[in-house]
Amino acid sequence: MKSRSTLTAWLGSLDASRLARVLGTRKDAVSPPEPRSVGELADRLQRPGSVALALPRLALPHLQVAEALAALAAPAARDALAELLGVVGEESTRELDAVLEVLADHALVWPDGTGRLRMAGPLRQAWDTPLGLDAPLEQLLAGATSDELRGMLAALGLKPPGTKPQRLAALVGHHSDPEQVVSVVSKAPAAARKLLDRRAEGVSGQTRFVVFGALGPGLEPGERWALERGLLIQDRHRHGPARMPAEVALALRGPGWHAPFEPVPPATRLASITSTEVDHEASAAATAFVSHAASVLSACSATAPARLKSGGIGARELARIGKAVQTDDAVVRLTLETAYAAGLLGRDGDRVAPTDAYDAWAEQEPPEQFAVLLQAWRNLPLTPTQARDEDNKALPALSGAPPCDGCAQARHGLLAAAARLPAGQGATATSDLGPLITWYRPLAHSSPSDGTPFAAVIREAELLGVLARGALSALGIHLATGDTEGLGIECRRLLPSATATARIGADLTAVVTGTPSARLASLLDSVADRETSGTASVWRFGAAGIRRALDAGRRPEDITADLAAVAAGPLPQPLSYLIADTARGHGRVRIAPAACVLHSDEPALLAELVAHRRLAPLGLRQLAPTVLVSRSPLDTTLGALRAEGYAPVAETAEGTVRIEKAESQRAAAAVPAPRGTGARGNGRANATAAAKASAVADPSILAAQLLQAPPTPPEPAPFDGGPAFATDTEEIVAGWAKRLPYSDVRQLAHAIDAGEPITVEYVAASGNRTMRTLSRLMLDPPYLEAWCHLRDDERVFTLSRIHGVMSPMPE
Repeated sequence: MKSRSTLTAWLGSLDASRLARVLGTRKDAVSPPEPRSVGELADRLQRPGSVALALPRLALPHLQVAEALAALAAPAARDALAELLGVVGEESTRELDAVLEVLADHALVWPDGTGRLRMAGPLRQAWDTPLGLDAPLEQLLAGATSDELRGMLAALGLKPPGTKPQRLAALVGHHSDPEQVVSVVSKAPAAARKLLDRRAEGVSGQTRFVVFGALGPGLEPGERWALERGLLIQDRHRHGPARMPAEVALALRGPGWHAPFEPVPPATRLASITSTEVDHEASAAATAFVSHAASVLSACSATAPARLKSGGIGARELARIGKAVQTDDAVVRLTLETAYAAGLLGRDGDRVAPTDAYDAWAEQEPPEQFAVLLQAWRNLPLTPTQARDEDNKALPALSGAPPCDGCAQARHGLLAAAARLPAGQGATATSDLGPLITWYRPLAHSSPSDGTPFAAVIREAELLGVLARGALSALGIHLATGDTEGLGIECRRLLPSATATARIGADLTAVVTGTPSARLASLLDSVADRETSGTASVWRFGAAGIRRALDAGRRPEDITADLAAVAAGPLPQPLSYLIADTARGHGRVRIAPAACVLHSDEPALLAELVAHRRLAPLGLRQLAPTVLVSRSPLDTTLGALRAEGYAPVAETAEGTVRIEKAESQRAAAAVPAPRGTGARGNGRANATAAAKASAVADPSILAAQLLQAPPTPPEPAPFDGGPAFATDTEEIVAGWAKRLPYSDVRQLAHAIDAGEPITVEYVAASGNRTMRTLSRLMLDPPYLEAWCHLRDDERVFTLSRIHGVMSPMPE
């Protein structure tokens, strides 16, 4: 029975509550349009891309059990799995049962009707050689001839049966008995024993060339002896090194060897803590971060940071921003990445500038501001504070690097690990959480520059107040569960509202406790220089700051009135004197705008030009009897004077007469506007808008519907008297995408009609197979036009080359 059909049968045998658990765990498999039957659900659950999404969320023991089952070449008996893992006793048996239950909830491993364990086909392919074991003997001998089998049996001292199947069965039976294998190897030459022991431990032999069709001189010492007895199997065409059957490797590893199985997370040094202590530290960290973040984004609003030619914001710009707001590089990077992910920043040519969403965000209270950035951090596909690569080279921020699922899993692993610490206990040293993250998310990625495992992501969690006193704060608890409403409530409880007043002292400083409001920060930034920021921010008044406000067109009395309105008390006299003294010297030299200068030795002629009514649009103004300035550019002024009968000449910047030479005029080549511009806007904005997650049906309701539906409903076949397609789009897609099963056709057609993103497996004309997440789909048979997130550009895809479909993969 095929694995897929056993999964359908197993899903159909579950009660509604258990099936709902599977649906809740593998949400990508039930994305709209929802599956119509358990057969279609099984088909979605077995897709390689869907299995690939489930694997990173598994803890270490789950992956260990799955690898052991893959080594046994499922279907395998549960007892055989327990023996391979060395599971004995009631406690370890319960732990194995719990792991198998989790794998079943993920529909990755399930029992069939015969009491054996099955596993999803793509899951087996996750390991080339699970546990360092090759394929079973029967599989390796699939291409062997009857004479070759007879020779192996004879070399083992066994009488060969008459038929090939009998000979194969006899050889498999012999090698399946560890005692017989060990007995044969004990009599082998020393070179052969050494070779077999090394290969049994999973250490490959040296790369060598073998003459096709013959056992040539390239064999390792002792390898011929092992090949003759089936202890090593050579490919029929002699390609690659000889392979050791799994039965032989297990026999040589000995009865004491067991596959690794660590059902208990590593021990962590703990210390008692109280919720009040955790709240206090989390509140301080979150308040400081949101204050710094507001300052960083305000600095970006004032002067948009420039992008490197290679992309991203370089170290120089990061240092400039950090110096301006008095914060370190990690906070700047973390703010920029989360703000960009939240849509508060966007690329604007060669710069990164705030968006319209930033203006609305800046007017919000700190708790609401912080909640936006915190949720963006949870889903970031990178580690923002990772400042250096594997070669210790500086990394720019907002570089647009490919998404790193391992980085996201590191963050989710930290939340999972900290959430499972005992109540009232926190890690004595947060570095101890690194091994826990490795246990909960073995496939997570740790920055190569980290001194300890996952130090960067742990530090980020502390900066945000997600982790406090070595434990998960109330913010982190709601962040781990994805409870957006609860997170907002905790932000409002732990973070104070913005401060609207400042204490202005006689030492010409303004001190703001907590996070300054947007209006207060803007006012103080315009008239003073920020010295520190965080839980308390300090600005220092000076002549340069006051001049900056006067240059912006503000009057001295307005500056005084605005500061008095936000001061906690009366303005100190030294500040009033500073404002008055600075204003007194402001504007003593005046500079008038001028596009060009006119001069002549005849004052009467220049006076005539100023009075000429038709030359009034030029904006001529007399500065001296022989000097005029014009608000219009030189060529415009020159043409206007000549049109009125005057004969001016133009000068160069050096004061010499400019020689005018007529140039040949050429028509500009027509450049068509790129398709998709205009209303569609830029790719990132539209991709973000299109990537809004569809509402997934309630698992309990969908489970009941699936159990009541036929296991495999008939597929549309309107021309053969069968049921019709649900939509015209389905019929068009099915007609061109011949390689797609109907369940995939339904998903692709739904994405086209609903304007939602979709992930497809695409085979290019070159034969390269890639996974592409597409949005802004437009059907143009036999093609599909879409925005390709892999190429970050619009692309045209041939429907017949789409070989698979699944819900959009996270970016």
